[in-house]
This record gives sequence, structure tokens and C-alpha cells, in this order.
Amino acid sequence: MIFQLFRHTRQDQSITSLYGTIVAQARMPAFYQSFGVPDTANGRLDMILLHVVLLLRRLEPEPAAGPLGQAVFDLFCRDMDGNLREMGVGDLAVPRAMQRIGEAFFGRQAAYRAALDEHDPHALITVLARNVLDGRQGAEAERLASYVRAAVQDLAAQDIVELRAGKLGFPDPANLDAQSWKQRHDACP
Repeated sequence: MIFQLFRHTRQDQSITSLYGTIVAQARMPAFYQSFGVPDTANGRLDMILLHVVLLLRRLEPEPAAGPLGQAVFDLFCRDMDGNLREMGVGDLAVPRAMQRIGEAFFGRQAAYRAALDEHDPHALITVLARNVLDGRQGAEAERLASYVRAAVQDLAAQDIVELRAGKLGFPDPANLDAQSWKQRHDACP
């Protein structure tokens, strides 16, 4: 009975792999050096939130992927709780901080979904500028919006079986040149 606590299933490994890929992508230096994302705890949180939302958006149309998306979200919440405690947030303040993170997640999820479903490309630029770039619009917001569209396109091409196996990929923001940004931007609805 006690050994079940130490047993990791293939599903657990897949979820850990998916979330690990999200965190690694969110930490890519290009976002902070070239895209204008603030290199702060809030800036890094916003990038994790963005990538979790993109993955969950990809999983939505898959009927059997609901538990996988929920498991990734649950791991995100456990990770945020652990990070708050490591940063010295007291036990009594953690629930309030987690509530704020939850509100931020669901608010951003709704805003990103609406902006991605809009035919106006400026909707996504505006939402990203407000939520990630501290209100700064301009070339950095446009570039981040192009990256998000490229990520949506790449995620749509990934097979659900691979995603269930924990294999997730995002475009490398540092290696996409201006021409490929424009091509991906024009190709995305």
C-alpha cells in the first residue's frame, strides 16, 4: 500500500514532461531580451500562464484529452504553490496568493481565447501588451503576437497521441526570422 505513493505512472511522466516543456519554453531568454517581457517573477508567471493556456486550447477539441488538460493545470497550481512557499510567502498568505494566480489564469485564458478567435490581428497584440508587456504596445507586442500565432499553428499540427505521451513542442522564438514571422502571421486566421 505505501509503495503506491512512490510509483510513477506513465501518465504522471507525460504530465510532468508537458509541464516541464511549458516552463522551459517560458524561460527562453529571447522572450526577455528581444520581446520585452519583463524579467521579473510576474513576467515569468505571465509566460507560463500564456503557454499553459495555449496547450489547454489545443487539447480542448479532443474529447478524451480533458483529464490530461486538468492534470497539467493541477500541476501548474502545485508548482505555483511551491514557488510561493520557496519565495517566503507565509502559510496563511499562500491561499490568497493562489486565488490571485487563479484569477489571473482564468482572466488571461478568456482574453487570449477571445483574441485568438478574433479576425482582427490587433486584438491579440492589445491583449498581450496589456497582460504581458505592462501595457507597452509596438514592435515587441507585435512580435510576441506573431510568436503566439506560430505556437498555435505548431500546436495544431501536433498529434494528440504524441501530446498524451508528453511530447510537446513550441517554436523557438530566437530562431524565427522576420520573414518567417510574417509568413506565419499571414497564414494564421
